Amino acid sequence: MGKHSALFLRTLALTAALAVVALFVAWREGRVPHAKAHHTPEELAAFRGARNATDLPLAVNEYFMASGRCYGCHGPDLVNNYSMVDANGVDVNVSDDWRSTMMANSAKDPFWRAKVSHEVAVNPAHQVGLEDKCTSCHAPMGKFDKLYTEGTPYGIADLIHDSVALDGVSCLACHMQKEEGIGLEFSGTLHFDTNNVLFGPYGNVFGSPMTSFVGYEPLFGAHITSAELCAGCHTLITETADLEGNLTGDQFVEQATYHEWVNSAYDTDANPEGGISCQACHAPRIDDAVVISANYLFLQGRTPYGLHHFAGANTFMLGLLRDNIEALGITATPTQFDSTIARADRMLKQNTLLLDAQVTARDLDTAAIEVKLTNLAGHKFPSGYPARRAFVELMVQNAMGDTLFHSGGWNADYEVNGHDPAWEPHYDVIRSEDQAQIYEMVMGDVNGNWTTVLERAKTPLKDNRLTPLGFTTSHPSYDTTVIANVSESDVDFNRDANGLEGSGSDVVHYRVPMNSYAGQINVTARVWYQSAPPRYMTEMFAFDTPEINTFRAMYEAAGPAPVLVKEATTNDMTVAVDNIRELGVRIFPNPVADGLLRIDGINDRVRSIEVYTIGGQLVSSIVPAGRRQWQVALPQRQATYLVVMDTPSGRVVERVVAY
Repeated sequence: MGKHSALFLRTLALTAALAVVALFVAWREGRVPHAKAHHTPEELAAFRGARNATDLPLAVNEYFMASGRCYGCHGPDLVNNYSMVDANGVDVNVSDDWRSTMMANSAKDPFWRAKVSHEVAVNPAHQVGLEDKCTSCHAPMGKFDKLYTEGTPYGIADLIHDSVALDGVSCLACHMQKEEGIGLEFSGTLHFDTNNVLFGPYGNVFGSPMTSFVGYEPLFGAHITSAELCAGCHTLITETADLEGNLTGDQFVEQATYHEWVNSAYDTDANPEGGISCQACHAPRIDDAVVISANYLFLQGRTPYGLHHFAGANTFMLGLLRDNIEALGITATPTQFDSTIARADRMLKQNTLLLDAQVTARDLDTAAIEVKLTNLAGHKFPSGYPARRAFVELMVQNAMGDTLFHSGGWNADYEVNGHDPAWEPHYDVIRSEDQAQIYEMVMGDVNGNWTTVLERAKTPLKDNRLTPLGFTTSHPSYDTTVIANVSESDVDFNRDANGLEGSGSDVVHYRVPMNSYAGQINVTARVWYQSAPPRYMTEMFAFDTPEINTFRAMYEAAGPAPVLVKEATTNDMTVAVDNIRELGVRIFPNPVADGLLRIDGINDRVRSIEVYTIGGQLVSSIVPAGRRQWQVALPQRQATYLVVMDTPSGRVVERVVAY
């Protein structure tokens, strides 16, 4: 039925059993095959010593091994600077780029640990199932090893003593996945090849070192660079429990980042020429020929090469991890975290959103301002875990810098000003400062009340997150990617000027009170992002568990300040007194052909005259003082100018075009 039949697939994701896999004789310390002739015993000892020095774990279990085992070949080439460098000699080794990402630290993430603890505290009878499901994606190399060897669930008690599992979404968590089931099974249903093989993007590889040192044979696997590889964890459908903890038979889509991508113009199957896979953004390729294994000077570079940056948008959590390295047992350095934070910051600010603000109409009563947001991501924005949100701030100031209107600001507690007690609705038109546009997914329980307890979630009360380009409500995967509580009257939410779906944009219409002010207004629109907003923490922080208390202390120390995504500014000098004839003043010619603008009939009601460019730059001005005529040389042809006359009843503005 294919990846597009989402209703079938999400049911399959909850019910399909993993295939029984044959056990193999696992590589263990002491069972390493003897090094081939191209390595001396001394080289081998140095090789192992270098890996120990990294502090990446060297642990192994029956089927998996931690990242420290890969570091000797795929870490930095400190001896020759020959491998793992780009064409300019810059280190691009996969291990050090990866180790400071959310992927690498998924099992140590204190927010995730606290949230699992929260879910268990709410429904303690469900602890086994909850922890087994959550570790499927956050600690897959522990969970699936236990599944394959013992056939029993895996929990947090197992995780905290399991060095392999604590390595998070490590090397083998991706490169050991086989093609079977990817893009078809979700919610942590993963399939690993247990035949001592690893898959990569290159064929005809020099595989002896990997086979010799770690006991795996490297093979070409086209699926490693496909978006389907990400689907198993990045579409998650959960079961619903009522407030007494009874399962209701309902299902809830906690996240569907993969299906959001499928329902977009970026799907590489639907759009082979213009599609872009997950890896194209999150593991971006460079065309440099990179030697991918250390210590072999005869190897030639491979191209393209995928940088293991795994940058998303969660700079807040990356900073929290960096600031608690020792407490969380993290192997990355602050400098490595700073690099990953910088990449995530660039991803958020340069590749996520377009923003535009325009004053479309204005009179002495109201200024009509349109703020347009266009999603550049290949999925909804924000996407992923439901806590994440983005909001719009609009500030309107007069010519002196005094604030006339301010919507969407935030207070000392990092909460959006004017936020409703439960959740803020989606707005097409905003008329007051206590209304703010917040793009988010809000979960509702069986009684239709707002909740942050995932197992109680039954339906989205709101999902107005910006859809990706090409997104439609008629797509087969729409049942996992719904828009919720956006009125049909909002005709520019994901619709173009012709009313067609798929624009990936939204226009927020502001009606700003002018209170008879007729001067220049300066408009600033900003979009802010929060991955862990304070209101989302309320329910969890009401519980007292070691994991919640640990995270709360780190969270409060960090302060979840919003991150600025984009800013747009504009100004407007046009007012509604625009009736030049009432003054008896003539401005001619209009349009201006010779560059000379003439003003005639100036009378005592005109206190001053100013000529501006459309961008607000003053060209010339006079105080008439009895003058009846004035002539102005316009500095530029093919431009628009504003003639502003100050009168006792307000400003009068005339637009003049020069050609």
